[in-house]
Amino acid sequence: MAPLEDRMRRLRHPALLLYFLSPIVAELLSGSAPPAEFFNPFTFILLTAFYGSAALVVRELTFRWRKGWPTVLILGLAYGIVEEGLAVKSFFDPAWIDLGPLGVYGRWAGVNWVWSAGLTLYHAVFSIAIPILLTCLIFPDWVDRPWLSRRTFRLWSVVLALVVLFCNLFLTAYRPPWTHLALAGAAVLGLGLMARKLPQTLPLDSVVRLRRPRALFWRSFAATIGLFVTLWALPNTPIPPGVTLILMFAWAGIFVCAACRLTKHAAWSRSHAVAAVSGALLFFVLLAPVAQLDPQAADNRSGMTWVALGMGLFLIWLERRNRRPIPDAEADPPMDPAPVDSRIAA
Repeated sequence: MAPLEDRMRRLRHPALLLYFLSPIVAELLSGSAPPAEFFNPFTFILLTAFYGSAALVVRELTFRWRKGWPTVLILGLAYGIVEEGLAVKSFFDPAWIDLGPLGVYGRWAGVNWVWSAGLTLYHAVFSIAIPILLTCLIFPDWVDRPWLSRRTFRLWSVVLALVVLFCNLFLTAYRPPWTHLALAGAAVLGLGLMARKLPQTLPLDSVVRLRRPRALFWRSFAATIGLFVTLWALPNTPIPPGVTLILMFAWAGIFVCAACRLTKHAAWSRSHAVAAVSGALLFFVLLAPVAQLDPQAADNRSGMTWVALGMGLFLIWLERRNRRPIPDAEADPPMDPAPVDSRIAA
């Protein structure tokens, strides 16, 4: 009986949940990889290895450096460059399948600049930060514990590197100039150093007022809509690409600053965390059934309504679960491994 109990305990490990949750949010829920594609054995193994290993590495680095959510987001930006710039090379490929007008709009010096900015921010928030936050909300007693041993951390780092190399060499035949790849690599290193050098605790603006969870929910929902309108709607207008690109950088600054100011706020709680992540994901929950009904879709989007329903029920369950009173021993904010005296009770 004991070996069976040990196996069941391992299955309730946050690292296992995060490994699958990251690709589910980033690819399945978003519709980038609908169920027919996502659950193809080869695609499933590739996506989980890519997203899952990256999310685990980011969480573990943040924990070991004793940092917080700003570091998660900055490392997420670095991951966005790793995936889209170094692995699949969509930053540079003018014929990348998902580009649409962005293959021309905002392209300069061999780089799809608007697409690059939008996808980098998308991966930071939806591929890395939100899955980590969801996992911490489900496993609050693991917040202040490592999720990987040193050996498994090195293993997943190697897996991530191998997946990046595989995608770069075999996923598409497009080969950008080596200077582009070198600059992308330099940007990744620069963001990594920035994330490492961030102060352990960040100063708060004393006039910041944290709104109620419901208000934060709707603000998060509106911010997600704004991000995707900027990425997909503005390129179809006469607005110059430079203006759209400035707005993209502004969105990135808003997300990082919000993480700095909100998660260190004296009123920050699990209810606020659930509201923020639910508002962001509501956009995709509502979009999924519409995408399934699109008659002009090039891929098979059947099952997206069920994906949206499943995520909606999961978020409702999560909100009710975190609405209950939490014992003092667990009353720490999700995944913020700062010194005890700087933590905020839920």
